[in-house]
Amino acid sequence: MEKEQCSTQFRNTGDSSVRHRKTFRVSTPKSTDKNPNKDGHLTEDHSQQTNGSYSRKRSSTSDEPTNRTLLLLLVGLSFSTRFYKIKEPPHVCWDETHFGKMGSYYINRTFFFDVHPPLGKMLIGLAGYMSGYDGTFPFTKPGDKYEHHNYWGMRGLCAGLGSFLPIFAYLIVLELSHSNTAALIAAWLLIFDTGCITISQYILLDPILLFFIMAAVLSMVKFKQQKDRPFSAPWWFWIVFTGVNLAGALGVKFVGLFVILLVGLNTVSDLWRLLGDLDLSLVDVAKHLLARVVALILLPVFLYVTIFAVHFVVLNKSGPGDGFFSSAFQSRLIGNNLHNASMPEYLAYGSTVTLKNLRIAGGYLHSHWHLYPEGVGAKQQQVTAYLHKDYNNLWLVHRHIDTNSQSEAPELVRHGDIIRLEHKETTRNLHSHLHEAPLTGKHFQVTGYGINHTGDSNDLWQVEVCGGRKGDPVKVLRSKVRFLHKANGCVLFSSGKTLPKWGWEQVEVTCSPYLKVTPSSQWNIEDHVNAKLPNISLSVLKPHFIEILIESHIVMIRGNSGLKPKDNEVNSKPWHWPINYQGLRFSGVNETEYRVYLLGNPVVWWLNLASLALYLILVAVASVAFQRGISVSQRRKGHCFVLTRGGGLLFLGWLLHYVPFYTMGRVLYYHHYFPAMLFNSMLTGITLDFLLNMADLLLQPPYCDWLQRLAKALLLLIVLYSFYLFHPLTYGMTGPLAHEPSSSMAGLKWVESWEF
Repeated sequence: MEKEQCSTQFRNTGDSSVRHRKTFRVSTPKSTDKNPNKDGHLTEDHSQQTNGSYSRKRSSTSDEPTNRTLLLLLVGLSFSTRFYKIKEPPHVCWDETHFGKMGSYYINRTFFFDVHPPLGKMLIGLAGYMSGYDGTFPFTKPGDKYEHHNYWGMRGLCAGLGSFLPIFAYLIVLELSHSNTAALIAAWLLIFDTGCITISQYILLDPILLFFIMAAVLSMVKFKQQKDRPFSAPWWFWIVFTGVNLAGALGVKFVGLFVILLVGLNTVSDLWRLLGDLDLSLVDVAKHLLARVVALILLPVFLYVTIFAVHFVVLNKSGPGDGFFSSAFQSRLIGNNLHNASMPEYLAYGSTVTLKNLRIAGGYLHSHWHLYPEGVGAKQQQVTAYLHKDYNNLWLVHRHIDTNSQSEAPELVRHGDIIRLEHKETTRNLHSHLHEAPLTGKHFQVTGYGINHTGDSNDLWQVEVCGGRKGDPVKVLRSKVRFLHKANGCVLFSSGKTLPKWGWEQVEVTCSPYLKVTPSSQWNIEDHVNAKLPNISLSVLKPHFIEILIESHIVMIRGNSGLKPKDNEVNSKPWHWPINYQGLRFSGVNETEYRVYLLGNPVVWWLNLASLALYLILVAVASVAFQRGISVSQRRKGHCFVLTRGGGLLFLGWLLHYVPFYTMGRVLYYHHYFPAMLFNSMLTGITLDFLLNMADLLLQPPYCDWLQRLAKALLLLIVLYSFYLFHPLTYGMTGPLAHEPSSSMAGLKWVESWEF
C-alpha cells in the first residue's frame, strides 16, 4: 500500500543536536480495515482520517464564535476598502468605455458584438437599469464626464462582487487547512492588495469573472467535505452550486474554461477514489458518476445556453454589431434593412447585389471614383471593403459574354459560371492583374477597370459555391461564395488591413494566390434586386437558435484570435505579471489630471512569488522525507497533509490560470493575471501557516507560541503599512508625479517600469 506520510522536520526531545533527535513511529490504530498496512505507516484512507482528527482539533466548537467574529471583521474590511470613493473619479476610466457602453446597449436592447460571452455585460446592464441609469450616456472615450448620469449602480455591482473575493478566499483556505491563521493570511493579502481593489471598483468584467471563479472553487471544496454524506441535501446543494458557478464563470469570459478544467480534474480524482472503494458496488459508483455528469456538465451547459438565449431575446434591435455577423443573422434584428424584407431567393444575371465578406469586420465589397495613388500598383479605380451600408456597395451581375438577351425568363447564376461584376455607380468592372496589392505582400491588386460594359479578360471571375457542385444555384444570404480570377487563378480576398488615408481608411481587398478556403475569401449575397424574379420573405431564411448560437461562438473565437497588438501599443508579457513588472493606467497621465494606476501591492505580490518557490521547496523536501520512510507525530502529519493536498489544489489552480497565456497569440494585459493571483494568495496563506507551525522546532513552549504570534502580527502589519503607502494608486491622486519630491508617491517607484 502506498505510504501517505511526509515530514521534513523532527520534533526536538531536548537534545540540541539534530543528529540525536528521536523519531517516533506512529502505530496504526486498531481497526477492522480489510487492508491494514503492515509496516505501521498510514495508508491514504488513514492519512485522511488522521487529517480529519487533526482538523477537528484545530477547528473545535469552542473556536466557532472566534471564526464568526473574524469573518465579520474581514467582511467589513473587504466591503469598506472596495466601496470607499466608489464614485471617484466621476468620469470614464479605461475599459469602462467598452463595458459601460455594452451595459447601455442592453438597456436600449441594441445589438452589439463583443469577444466575450454575454453574462457579465448583462449583469452590468441590469445593475444600471435597477439603479436608475437610463442607458443614454455614450461612453465615447476615457475621461468623458458622467455629469448627471447615474453610474454608481454599475460600479457598485462590480465592487460588491469584488468584495466577496477575500471572503471566499478565507472560507476556501479554512476548509482546506482548518487553520484560522492560514485563512486570515490569505484574506488579508487580498483585502489590502491595491490591484484587487482597483480592478473591483470600475465597470469591468474582471470582478464578475473572479467572483464566479472563487465561488466555483469554494463550492467544490465544500462539496468534497460532504464525501461521507453522499446524496444528502448538503451534498446535492454544493455540487449543483458548483455547476451554477462554472456556468457563470464561462458565461463572463472564456477564461472560465480554466476553472472548469480544475473542477474536472478534481472530479476525475474523486471518481477514481470511489472506484477503488471496495465497500461501494459498481451501481453506487455509477450513481456518483451520473450525479456529477448532471450537475457538472449538463446543468452548466444548459445554463450557459440559457444565457445566450436571453442575450438574443433582449438584443433584438439593429446596432453596431450587425456587420460582424452573417446576413441571415442580421435578418432577425429590428431596424436592419434585412428585417422582414423580401427579395429573390436565387441569384440571377442582371441582378443588383451587395457582397459581404465573411471574416470579422471583412466589410462589403465597395468601390468609388477615387484612384490608387501613384506608386501603388496601377493607377486605376480603388476597390475596397467598407464596413457600413452604402450606395457604393452595389454591383451588377453580368454574363462573361454580353448577349443582349431580352428574354423574360431570367437565367440563374450557378456554381462554375464565369461572370463579370460591374460597379453600379461608376460602371467599372471588378478587375485584377499581376500588380502587387497595396498592403499584403504576394497578393495581387484589385481595381475597377473599363467603362460602360467594356473591359478585358482580367474582368472575369468564376463562381464557386462552397460545398456545392457544378450547376448548383447561388442562394441569397445562405450560400458562401468564392470568386476565382479566371486569368490569374487567385481568389477575391478581404485582408482585414486598413488602408491609409488615400484609401479613406477602408479595408484592403486583394486577389490572393493562396486558394485555401477561409472566411476572408468567402462572400455572401446580402441585398438582391431583380425585377424578373419573384420575391420571398426573408423570414423563412432566418436562422434557428442553434445556428445563431454556433455562429456567435465562431465570431467570438475569431475576434479573440484577431486581437493583436496595435502599433505603439504596450503588450504585456506573461512573465511580467508575477513579478509586478508593470501596471495599467486607468485614468490620467499628467499632474493636473485625476490619476488611477492598476498595480498590485508590491509586498503582497512579491510575497506571493516567494511563497511559490518556498512551496515547491517544502513539497520536494517532504516528498524525499516520505520516500525515506520517516515517521512523525500525527500533528505534524496533519500539517503535511494540508500542505500537499490543500496546497496542491491551489497550486494546480494557479498553474491552470497562468501557464496557458504563454501559448496565446492574442494581445495580453496585466489584468489577465488576477485569477491566478487569487490562487497564489491562498497558497501563500497555507505555505506561511505551515512555516509558522514549525516554530516549535526552534523554541520550546511557550516561546514558540510567542514567536508564532509575533511573526503573524508582523506580517499583517507589513501588508497593512504597504497598503497605506500605495493606496493613492487605487483611490486616485492629483498633483506632482512620483519623481518629484512633493508627490504623494515620492520614493515609491521601486521599479523603473512602473508608470505612475
